[in-house]
Amino acid sequence: MIEPVDPVALTADLIRCPSVTPEEGGALGLLEQLLAGAGFACTRVDREGIANLYARWGEKGHAKSFGFNGHTDVVPVGDLAAWTSDPFGAEIREGQMWGRGATDMKSGVAAFAAAAVDFVRQTPPDGAVILAITGDEEGDAQHGTIALLDWMAQQGEAMSACLVGEPTCPNEMGEMMKIGRRGSMTAYFTATGIQGHTAYPHRAKNPVPALARLIARLDDHVLDEGTAHFDPSTLAVASFDTGNPANNVIPAQCRAMVNIRFNDAHSSGALIAWLTEEAAKVQAETGVEISMRTQVSGESFLTPPGPLSALVADAVEAETGRRPEMSTSGGTSDARFMKDHCPVVEFGLVGKTMHQVDERVSVEQIGALKNIYSRILRDYFA
Repeated sequence: MIEPVDPVALTADLIRCPSVTPEEGGALGLLEQLLAGAGFACTRVDREGIANLYARWGEKGHAKSFGFNGHTDVVPVGDLAAWTSDPFGAEIREGQMWGRGATDMKSGVAAFAAAAVDFVRQTPPDGAVILAITGDEEGDAQHGTIALLDWMAQQGEAMSACLVGEPTCPNEMGEMMKIGRRGSMTAYFTATGIQGHTAYPHRAKNPVPALARLIARLDDHVLDEGTAHFDPSTLAVASFDTGNPANNVIPAQCRAMVNIRFNDAHSSGALIAWLTEEAAKVQAETGVEISMRTQVSGESFLTPPGPLSALVADAVEAETGRRPEMSTSGGTSDARFMKDHCPVVEFGLVGKTMHQVDERVSVEQIGALKNIYSRILRDYFA
């Protein structure tokens, strides 16, 4: 008998890999060794210095191919002196695994890798089990899951369903899964006037009031009242700055930044058109030139409730006694890329401490998550 893969020990091994984005830190190498030993065909899909791993057990292009997606890169540790344990030490105390990435999301990767290895060894399915793991989720995310999907398209590799193992539960294990995510975009405004002396404002053209007028209008605007599966979209003013230290100078330029989290009532293109129109109105009213550039992190998406969400919800309820709420709350994840490839949902641990000093996760939850993922695989291929 081959011993089952211990997801707690695997989580600890992954935490000890200092994979602060975009460094691989040995994490993907460790997973590749485990998966290849279990018969997975493993391919490193590295691009532009970013490490990614694609692993498939079973027939390429099989119509029944269940995939997991996740990441091994982590955010920086921040103030090292504020940690009560080594952020890469994987110390276990008080029933918790401590370390950077313990919650987001080395425990999730360990759980689905352990579940996948045990499943194909114990009950080889008629189909394929796929793991697509990136080292670029916490960074710019341009050469991580996107690179994996580009490579899959070129090679004829495909998933018929995908589960992203990000933390999804606010407080209790099993209480929430994600069936969609809001879109995210940022707009950067620059207002350009004419510099002058504050004692002679008529000789200058002050960009500050003009930009303040625009930002106030954007902030006052109600984007929507929410949709069937999404809360109302939001616009948050993130920055307003002149960089001017002198109290007797009217600056030549002023800058502002807003971030919009939008639901399925909008597209980034339509929002950009609205922002452009509002900026043009204020420019015409004030004579101050206002330019804008935008960065779109992802469009909103929804996997409507159906077979995939029911599969995951049934497995979670069977293992935890809780039926998870189907939510679209929170920030972005790599599900925003996977949704263009196949139906995708997200389910993972409680995410209370992710990105925090003293990040940690319940050891019990790691085992429970492996059990949930194992049940999902059994039920999918049943």
